[in-house]
This record gives sequence, C-alpha cells and structure tokens, in this order.
Amino acid sequence: MNIFAIFGTSFLVALTGAMAPGPLLTVTLAESARRGKKAGPLLVAGHAALELLLVTLLVLGLAPFLSRPQVVAVIGIVGGLFLFWMGASLLRDVIKGRLVLDLGAAGNRELAGVVGGGAGKLIGLGAAVSLANPYWSLWWATVGFAYLTVALRMGLLGVGAFFTGHILADFLWYSVVAWMIASGHRFLGPRFYRGVLGLSGIFLLGLAGYFVLSGLRFQGVL
Repeated sequence: MNIFAIFGTSFLVALTGAMAPGPLLTVTLAESARRGKKAGPLLVAGHAALELLLVTLLVLGLAPFLSRPQVVAVIGIVGGLFLFWMGASLLRDVIKGRLVLDLGAAGNRELAGVVGGGAGKLIGLGAAVSLANPYWSLWWATVGFAYLTVALRMGLLGVGAFFTGHILADFLWYSVVAWMIASGHRFLGPRFYRGVLGLSGIFLLGLAGYFVLSGLRFQGVL
C-alpha cells in the first residue's frame, strides 16, 4: 500500500464512520442550530486535537491498555453520564425556549460569540464528546491501530497520510452538516430548530443509556 492508497482509504473509512449517527454528529446538529456554521469545524478541531494525541499514544504502545474491558467500562459509564447531562440540557433549552433561532438577525452577535470565548468552548466540547464515546477509543485500539501498523511501515510520512485523510473526512462531513443546519433559517422556521434540538437531546439521552449499560456489561455487572 502506497502513500496515496493510505490517504484515500483512510479518508473513505473515516467518512463512512463520520456519517453514522453518534454523539459528535448529534452535538454538531445542535450546536450548528445554536451557533451557526462555524460550529462544525470548531467541534472537529477539538476532535482532531484529541485524535492526534491518541495516535501519538497508540504509536507509543497504548493500544492494549485501551482495549481492556475495565477501561472500556469506565469510559462508557462516565461518558454516558456526560452525554445524559448534555441531552437533558438540550431538552431543557427546548422546553424553556432558550434558543437563538433567527441566525440571520443575530448574525453579528453569534459571530462574535463563536470567534470569542465560544470558539474555545466548542473546541473543548468536540474533544469531550469524542472522549465520552467508549467505542471511539475501542475503534482506535483495534481498527485504528491496525491501520496505523500498516502506515508505520512508511514511517512518519505514512502516519501523516493516514491521519490527514482521516481528519479531512471529518472536517468535510461535519462542515457540510453544520452549513446545512445553519443555512436552514432561510427556508425553515423556529419549529425546525426546536425539532433539531429536541431530537438531538432525545438521541443523546438514548446514547447515554446505551453507553452506561454497555459499561456495566463490560464490568460484568449485567
């Protein structure tokens, strides 16, 4: 496998994974409705920073540790509780009407919030949501590490091609999703945004329960 093949296949595998429903996609939908199209790239920036750290640790030998049932269980339980808090917060905002729905009228305020302190918050949220997903670390400890093993045969250039393809797929997909949601105010009304946030909250609650139950099963409690 050459550099171009590593890059291309890494891009396609990552794009397939990014398009599947999960915590990061759900949060991207919700935050894009709240903050606009810049939410997608900023969330992925935090996700990418965490993955760069993880790739470095995997190269240094972390894979066996991440695949331990006890580690997966702890990540699942703690991550599930984190996602439960996020989902409950979203539903509370929907019920109480704490939404910025008219992005066109609120453009300047929204842009200032994202460029200012809001940018750091979204980057941190992107990393936190990724870390809260136990299957994210498990994927990297198995499939991701196997891919890294192949890429390492070409040294740092191979690892760079693999990681670049992987992250570009995430940036592409989540940026498109954020743009579609943020641009929806031109065609769709407040009910659309309340629906997006409400469904996102419900989905996060469902994921939270699934992750906690999975963590308990890994621990042998269930």
